[in-house]
Amino acid sequence: MMRAPCCDKMGLKKGPWTPEEDHILITHIQKYGHQNWRALPKQAGLLRCGKSCRLRWINYLRPDIKRGNFSHEEEETILKLHGILGNKWSAIAARLPGRTDNEIKNFWYTHLKKRAERSQMQSMSNSTSFPLEKAQASCSSEAEIRMAQVAKDASNATTTSNEKNPPIVGVGFYSTEASNGCNEIDEEMEFWYNLFIQTGH
Repeated sequence: MMRAPCCDKMGLKKGPWTPEEDHILITHIQKYGHQNWRALPKQAGLLRCGKSCRLRWINYLRPDIKRGNFSHEEEETILKLHGILGNKWSAIAARLPGRTDNEIKNFWYTHLKKRAERSQMQSMSNSTSFPLEKAQASCSSEAEIRMAQVAKDASNATTTSNEKNPPIVGVGFYSTEASNGCNEIDEEMEFWYNLFIQTGH
């Protein structure tokens, strides 16, 4: 079973406040303060409940209420505090002098909530794309290292092959020396053969 509102339960007035009621409440609080909201309506002569008087004073009638649009600094403060405190509007209002919790709550849902959601989605997108870029850069670096290693191995293999198998120029050089040696042997044999014939042997 739901509890009936205090105004219905006590037979008190509810609904919009009249200028006369506002004047009575302001005059009483300026003169006596508001130490006890439950007793205040009877003391002031108002047919309102204590909760209604408190909300009317805090959200509309107190002299230090800041009127007008929220400044850029106030918007940034609300966004930052909401990220820390969540929907604790009274705690947020305590850090914004002149602003009420009800006013801040309404401003959040009508102006700032979508902005905060877009900012959060953008942050999530950036956080997921950064590891991908980092991984791509890592893969690129690894590929470059592998290509450099392959080139180095190929260079070493070419050097080793040249050491084991001398160039064609070298082969030709060795062949020329061998050919010259054979010619010298042939000339020497021809000399002794001619000498043998001349002596009559």
